[in-house]
Amino acid sequence: MQRLKIAIRGLVQGVGFRPFVYRLAREESLGGWVKNSPQGVFIEVEGPKKSLDDFLLRLPQEKPPLSFIQSLEYSVLEPVGYPDFQIGRSEDGGERQALILPDIATCPQCQQEVFSPTDRRHRYPFTNCTLCGPRFSIIQALPYDRRHTTMKKFAMCERCAGEYQEPEVRRFHAQPNACPDCGPQLALWDGAGAPLAQGDTALVEAAAAIRRGEVLALKGIGGFQLLVDARNEDGVARLRQRKRREEKPLALMCPDLDSARRCVHLSPLEEQVLLSPQSPVLLARRRAKPGVAASVAPGNPHLGVMLPYSPLHHLLMRELGFPVVATSGNLHDEPIVTDEEEAVATLGGIADCFLVHDRPIERYVDDSVVRVQLGRQLILRRARGYAPLPVTLTRTLPPLLAVGAHLKNTVAISRGRDVILSQHIGDLETAPAYFAFQKVIQDLLRLYEVRPQAVVCDAHPDYLSSQHARELGLPVVEVFHHHAHLASCLAENELEGDVLGVTWDGAGYGEDGTIWGGEFLAGDARSYRRVATFRPFRLPGGERAMREPRRSALGLLLEMEGPAALARPPGRAGRSFLEGFSEPERRLLGQMLARGSGSPVTSSCGRLFDAVAALLGIKTVSSFEGQAAMMVEFAVKDEVEDGYPVSLRSPAGGGPLVFDWEPLVRAILREHEQGVEVGVICARLHNTLADLIVEVARRVGLERVALTGGCFQNRYLTERAFQRLEAAGFRPFTHQRVPPNDGGIALGQIAVAAAKVA
Repeated sequence: MQRLKIAIRGLVQGVGFRPFVYRLAREESLGGWVKNSPQGVFIEVEGPKKSLDDFLLRLPQEKPPLSFIQSLEYSVLEPVGYPDFQIGRSEDGGERQALILPDIATCPQCQQEVFSPTDRRHRYPFTNCTLCGPRFSIIQALPYDRRHTTMKKFAMCERCAGEYQEPEVRRFHAQPNACPDCGPQLALWDGAGAPLAQGDTALVEAAAAIRRGEVLALKGIGGFQLLVDARNEDGVARLRQRKRREEKPLALMCPDLDSARRCVHLSPLEEQVLLSPQSPVLLARRRAKPGVAASVAPGNPHLGVMLPYSPLHHLLMRELGFPVVATSGNLHDEPIVTDEEEAVATLGGIADCFLVHDRPIERYVDDSVVRVQLGRQLILRRARGYAPLPVTLTRTLPPLLAVGAHLKNTVAISRGRDVILSQHIGDLETAPAYFAFQKVIQDLLRLYEVRPQAVVCDAHPDYLSSQHARELGLPVVEVFHHHAHLASCLAENELEGDVLGVTWDGAGYGEDGTIWGGEFLAGDARSYRRVATFRPFRLPGGERAMREPRRSALGLLLEMEGPAALARPPGRAGRSFLEGFSEPERRLLGQMLARGSGSPVTSSCGRLFDAVAALLGIKTVSSFEGQAAMMVEFAVKDEVEDGYPVSLRSPAGGGPLVFDWEPLVRAILREHEQGVEVGVICARLHNTLADLIVEVARRVGLERVALTGGCFQNRYLTERAFQRLEAAGFRPFTHQRVPPNDGGIALGQIAVAAAKVA
């Protein structure tokens, strides 16, 4: 007889791990106990050595499918004579080390119960078990027990309590467990917050409102969503007008997989992503006749589709039987709303009615966005289903707080070898967004009880996130934007040693005070050198150029041609975008560029894409960030393999190689004037940039190449670069679990700061 003392750390709370251990111990006829603690799951088990050996082998092999064992340590002790095996009361003391599970989509067993007329949870919209349901959005403290969640206000009825205490039942210690008799309830309110209906009647009438073309605000798992019939052009247009969202694509929720297949083309891997426990929004290629309003995603060859991921969504979508727009319940550039009273005040001018419930949401969690490229999953927005799962690094980290970037903000903390990334926060453009950013920081630090030694921020002096970092009273580590991009990709791919980082995006503060964005950095998380860059040009109006690609085009032409660019004669390529400016505007912009006032210098690849979009007449003024560059990608004609010559020169005085884009732009203008198809020109542009990456890699001589930054959300560019790098004998890497855009910056900031501290 022996006794084992086992400590398991990782994703082992909220996934049915203790019931699994209980059943396993009973099967092996072992005595002892299992309990949660803030550090993980602890087990004491005793019995014959053979049974203990089998128990240890089966633990990692048969663990619950959603669990993740980060470490399993045990010691052999003298037996104490446990008469049986029990689940002990959770411990509250000690350092917080347990991981928190994201919110998980409804499992098949719960779906079956919800739609079974003979089940006591028939049509109950808050059904869940140890395999599914809310987690991150309801947890208030560790360890993960009901008393530490927003479900503590709901006392379980006798039958639910029996399930909760019965080890052989799927709801054994399912913390959000509830039923129609004791759990949260639905209500339907009108646009002013007055009650209209309760319970199942509320759901049925909410579906009827959507059928009438009305906009419904639905309180979901991590906040409110705005829903409207996706087939109704007037309804979608009305939602856009009320929400002030002109052209940015809207996500769809389809009733089931067959419905999604009718909207978009799906590969087996894309279907797997849709059906996964994370259940994100998937960007997929739209069908010729997707059966939804054109204004859902105007001018976009893709649609963002998702499946129902909570019982409430399943019931509503079964009631409707057609796709709906399901977009974030927020005002422009503000975080999504989580409280029903706040929703009426904030969304009252958008929604016609509100489907609400009385389960409090502890923290907002938006829908995640994913696409498949290079035959694998790439997360573009990391939120529900993924946050706050950690990225585990290869070395132990000091406790740090990273405050991320200004756009697509996320924050992160480090603990042990884990970097815990927050859910997507968004652009820090408004006071509510900045307040949400501060609240998420406080929430993460409190929940995980991390006391950071330092705070890490972007080197940009004007970012709100960086200003906040300097106000915290902690030592501040500044990290340059593109170094953080590189370090993020290296950390995710567990790469050590020097790598060539191709860091392309729209804008980032560079070491020389200019706006970088077309950079080749050789190095690692500790240090780097800029080995190549794009030829710089000026951006008239600075940040206005992000929304007006015509300004990037003007800066490009003036760099090429000087003042003559402003007098381009009619009929020449590039003239049409100039006609968008009035004569006084052209004079003023010319003066700004000549003096350099209000016209910062940039080497941005993203702004080069914008300029080409304007020169080709694809887009001169954007309604959302990145739209013009996206449209250049969408215009690509796939079968084109050739590109333009790559002009790469070494400066006379030394320094990084310079990609001179002028021959490229002149070739584009010449072909456009000759009537070459825009799709062919756009394909050649992408191919040229892929060839540029290979050429720089050859000259620098580093085998491993990391592709990172917002430009590598471009599927065509990423896949072309990958293919050509591999064909040339290089080993390319890119992102998968962490966005390549600024949503991954916080991870890179932690990695850089930790390397410097070390």
